[in-house]
Amino acid sequence: MSNQHLSNTLFSELGLPEVLQKGIEAAGFTHCTEIQSQALPIALAGGDVAGQAQTGTGKSAAFLLALYNRLCTDPGPQDRRPTQPRAMIIAPTRELAIQIHKDALQLGQFTDFKLGLVYGGTGYDQQRKMLEQGVDVIIGTPGRTIDFLKQGLFDLKAIQVFVLDEADRMFDLGFIKDIRYLMNRMPPPTERLSMLFSATLSYRVTELAYEHMNNPKPIKVDPDRVTVERIREVVYYPSNEEKVPLLISLLRQLGAARSMVFVNTKHVGEKVWSWLEGNDFKVGVLSGDVPQPKRERLLQGFKDGDLEILVATDVAARGLHIPDVSHVFNYDMPQDAEDYVHRIGRTARAGASGDAISFACEEYAYSLLEIHDYIGHEIPTEHIDHDNLVTPKPPVKVDRPLRRGRAGAGGGRGNAREMGRGRPQPQRFERHHRPAPPASVQTAPSSLKEVPVTQVAPSKPKEAPAQKMAPTRSSPDSAAPNKTKLRSRRSETPAIG
Repeated sequence: MSNQHLSNTLFSELGLPEVLQKGIEAAGFTHCTEIQSQALPIALAGGDVAGQAQTGTGKSAAFLLALYNRLCTDPGPQDRRPTQPRAMIIAPTRELAIQIHKDALQLGQFTDFKLGLVYGGTGYDQQRKMLEQGVDVIIGTPGRTIDFLKQGLFDLKAIQVFVLDEADRMFDLGFIKDIRYLMNRMPPPTERLSMLFSATLSYRVTELAYEHMNNPKPIKVDPDRVTVERIREVVYYPSNEEKVPLLISLLRQLGAARSMVFVNTKHVGEKVWSWLEGNDFKVGVLSGDVPQPKRERLLQGFKDGDLEILVATDVAARGLHIPDVSHVFNYDMPQDAEDYVHRIGRTARAGASGDAISFACEEYAYSLLEIHDYIGHEIPTEHIDHDNLVTPKPPVKVDRPLRRGRAGAGGGRGNAREMGRGRPQPQRFERHHRPAPPASVQTAPSSLKEVPVTQVAPSKPKEAPAQKMAPTRSSPDSAAPNKTKLRSRRSETPAIG
C-alpha cells in the first residue's frame, strides 16, 4: 500500500482528546489524508466546513473525529433528555450509513457515546426501541429518520453537531427537502457545528451550505490526485455481442480475484450474473430492490472472499469501503460522468492501486465525451484480441417471479400485446361497441348493411337489389358502412401522453 495519498500532518499534532487518540492508534492511523489535514483544524476550532472530496479520501474519519471532539469538550445542556440526541449524521444510502456507523464504532471505541443506526428496509422495531431508550449520535438515511422524528421518538433541539455526507447525491435522489426539514428543527447554525461533504461543490450544494450553516469554510481536494494517478484506466470498444466473451476473457487473463462489475440496469445485472455463474465464477448481484438483509449478506460475503465478483448497479458506486478490490469493470458505461469517478473509486482505496476497465459498446459509447470532459483526460484505448476471446459456457437460468397483471417473465408491455392482452382487436371493438339501430330500422340477418323496413317488399323476396339502395334521410346511420368501419378503427388508436 502506498502512502502518497497521506499528508505530513500527524494526528498526534491535532490536540485530540486521549480517548480519540487511542481509537486512532487502534485503527492504525498515524498521518492525515489531504482532506483530513485541511478540514480537521477548522472543525476542531469550531468552524463549519463545506468540503469537496471523492470517496476513499478519508472524509468519514475527518467529520467523525471532529464530531467526537465536540461532544467530548462540550457536555451540552444539563437538562437534555435521553431522547434528545447530541449529534446527527445523514447519508443518502443505507450502505453508506452502515459504513459510517462501522467507522464511528472503530474510532470511538474508547468513548462511552451511544450510537444509533437508522435506515429503511429492515429492523423497524429494533430501531424504534433503540431511539426510545435514547442515543447520543444518530447515523441514518433521511426517510426512516424523519419517520421516527414525526412519531415523536426524539427531537433535535439539543443537536450540537450535524454532518451531511454526499450532499450532491441528496439532490440527485430527491432528498433535499427532507434535509431542510431536519435542519430547520435544529438549533440555529451559530449554536452547532455543521459539516457538509460532497463530490462537487455545485451551486445548489453551496446555496444549501450558506443557508443552513454558519459561514462554512470551503475546502477542495483535487480529484485527479485521488483517483487518476493510482488507477490504471483503459477502454475497449466491443460490439454488444462481444461484451460477455470479453468480460469472461479479461477476468481469466487478469486473475481478477476481487472485482466489481457495474451495469446500468437490474435486468442487465441479472444477465451478467447468469453468464458468470454459468462459467464457474463465484458471483453475487446487487441492485436497488434487493432486500436489505440480503444486501448485507452479499457485501459481507464479498468482503470475506466468499464471492469473487460483485455485479452491481450504481447503488454500490458510493459509500462502500471494500478493501483490496483489484479491478472495476464498467460493463455498461455510466450515463453520468460523476458516476464514472465514483465507480472506479471502488478500487485503489487508501493509497493502493487498481485497474478500471470500461466497455464502450454500441449503446453507451456516447457517454465517453462527457466523461473525458469531466475527468480532464482521455481514457487510453485497448484493442480487442479476437483470437483469444473465449467461447463462454451457457448461462444459468435466472428465475424471475411472474408479476401480477403482466405477461411473461419480463413483464413488459410488449409481451402482453403478443399474448393478445394489449390493444383491443378491430373485430372485437366493432362487435361490442357498434351502436344499436333504432326501433324503426331492422338489420338483415345475412348482411351487415342496414335497410329501412319501408323499402323491403316482403312479397318479392327475389328482389335482392333492394339491399343496394342507399338509406333514407330518416335513418340515423346515413353514412356509408365503410366510413362507419373507418371511424371504429380510428377510435381504437390510444391517445398519446
